[in-house]
Amino acid sequence: MPEPPLHIVLVEPEIPPNTGSIARLCGATNTVLDLVHPLGFSTDDRHLKRAGLDYWPHVMIRHWPGIDDFLQAQDERNLFFFTTRTGRAYTEATFRCGDMLVFGRETRGLPEEILALYQDRCYTIPMENPHIRSLNLAMSAGIVLYEALRQIRLRQRP
Repeated sequence: MPEPPLHIVLVEPEIPPNTGSIARLCGATNTVLDLVHPLGFSTDDRHLKRAGLDYWPHVMIRHWPGIDDFLQAQDERNLFFFTTRTGRAYTEATFRCGDMLVFGRETRGLPEEILALYQDRCYTIPMENPHIRSLNLAMSAGIVLYEALRQIRLRQRP
């Protein structure tokens, strides 16, 4: 089987149902789910398992001991970071096979030092209502993943 076109990377996720929903999304799209530890839950958590239902055997999951280990193993040209702390929309990114869509914790997002180091690789999902701080992590991952897949598929057409 060929290498999956994309990765969703969750840095220190905290809420089991979000990770479970994202795992299900990854299984449906043949996307790798990279989990950067520490996690805010056990991977045996019943809420995590319920959100993924019976799809867990069909999800490619890679575990990383920490953010530094993950970043050192990557080509930074494949990294795309998503945050509410930038003005550049995700639709301005050009996605390719092998790219890694990196999302932070539900409560705090990605660490400031990561955002500063990779500020030219940071994107956001624009929101029309200024009273809403952010979108749910699983929803955000789905929005960006399907845009990336759309772009990749457009380039693959004859």
